[in-house]
Amino acid sequence: MAMKSVNVQFDDDLLARLDASEEVRELGRSEVLQKAAAEYLGRCCQGSKAGQAIAEQYRRAYEHEAGLGEEFAGWEEQGAWPSK
Repeated sequence: MAMKSVNVQFDDDLLARLDASEEVRELGRSEVLQKAAAEYLGRCCQGSKAGQAIAEQYRRAYEHEAGLGEEFAGWEEQGAWPSK
């Protein structure tokens, strides 16, 4: 299997915690991160049956009405994602 290098950035604390893990010491960062990415994609993305089912549920729930509905009208703009 062909492999490609990628550049991924971690904050210092997260990288230190990753490097301190026994699995990284045994297998190396690349293998552990490959496993983590594969698990993530299998668990929650479109490629998995569970991910497809969730995406379909969202599509059905929101296909007819935009926004949060009459009960919460006007509140859409009040929410904000936390800044990092």
